[in-house]
Amino acid sequence: VPEFELIAHLSEPPAEVGARLRAAIAVPIEDQLQWRTEWEAWRTWRARVEAIGVLVFQFGKVALAEVRGISLLHAPLPVAGVNGKEIPEGKSYTLLHEVVHLMLAAGKEEKPALLEKRSGAEWQQVERFAEIAASNALIPDQALRTVTGSRRAETDWSLDEMRNLARRFRVTPLAMATRLRESGVMTWARYHAWREAWKKLVASLPPRRGGFATPPEKAINRSGRPFVQLVLEALDANRISSVDAGRYLDLKFEYFGKLREMLSQGPIGGSPDE
Repeated sequence: VPEFELIAHLSEPPAEVGARLRAAIAVPIEDQLQWRTEWEAWRTWRARVEAIGVLVFQFGKVALAEVRGISLLHAPLPVAGVNGKEIPEGKSYTLLHEVVHLMLAAGKEEKPALLEKRSGAEWQQVERFAEIAASNALIPDQALRTVTGSRRAETDWSLDEMRNLARRFRVTPLAMATRLRESGVMTWARYHAWREAWKKLVASLPPRRGGFATPPEKAINRSGRPFVQLVLEALDANRISSVDAGRYLDLKFEYFGKLREMLSQGPIGGSPDE
């Protein structure tokens, strides 16, 4: 597992931090604009973040209203956790948002929650920093300017226009609107009006139905390839027992043969049923 080496400071422009994160995870904008589905986007972002030394987990049984993501500031294996109930394009944003928090922690700008002394207002400033940095990592400025052209900030954006633009980058319409607002392509007043209309539309939509995934697929989707491989290596080296391995992966030992087979076949993930 590579060592996580990215560092950020609150004194830096958050857009520059986002650009640095984007460069580190090395996702060409040409590839991003050609992704066929949101699941392909999520698999790619996750794999690239794992490649820079972050363990990426998905957790369930927690409502989205309670938490969408969490970062565990441990070295040498920091963790970014994403709520499995989130839609795939939302997961991508949450993941990069949490990685920004890990960068700030590496720069001694954040501490674990129990040790934090910031007030609520001060913490909101940190969240705002992470929000801007993550949105810039997802949608580089030059690419944004290319697709928006000479669009003025005072122009209204319809729900369909925003959805179509978001689909190009495989992000949520809300994340796209936030990026436009942050870049000056959308005023605060028009952003708030658009967001209220979007919230009403989302509330009227039926919930997405999940698909089916086998227990080994769920284990990989939930824990990520690096962690699964670490557990299997520890098991093979007799450092942990089969009972330990099953508990770490939340998987019955009878499925471990299939799990090894799936890992050897290449990237797995993206099933609607996480």
